Amino acid sequence: MVHSAAQDVDAYLAEVPEERRDALTRLRRLCQAELKGFDEVMAYGMPTYQRGGAAEIAFASQKQYISFYLMRSDVREAFEERLAGQDMGKGCLRFRKPESVDFELVRDLLRATAAAPGEVC
Repeated sequence: MVHSAAQDVDAYLAEVPEERRDALTRLRRLCQAELKGFDEVMAYGMPTYQRGGAAEIAFASQKQYISFYLMRSDVREAFEERLAGQDMGKGCLRFRKPESVDFELVRDLLRATAAAPGEVC
C-alpha cells in the first residue's frame, strides 16, 4: 500500500499522479455527498471516512490502481452480486485505470454504508 504523509485530503489530492486526480477528486465528492455525519480524516496514509471514530470507507492511489476500501462486511455481502465481476480483495475494490472507476457502484455502496451503522471488519 502506498502511504501518504499528507496532513489533509486537499494535500493528498495535490500529490497524486495528475492522471488519477480527477477520479480521486470525484470519489471524494461522492463520499462527502453521501456520507453525512462522517468525519473526513487522513488515516493509514489515505483519505478515510469515519463514523463514531470507526473507519468505514477509504480510498487511495496505489502503485498499480485506485483502491476503494469498504470496511463493512454487511454492505459487501448485500452487494455480493454486483461486486462479483469486480477486481475485489477482502475489503478493497481495485480500479486499474481511472476511467474504469464505477462511480454508480461506489455511490450505491456509500449510500448503503451511510444508511445504518454496522460492524467494521
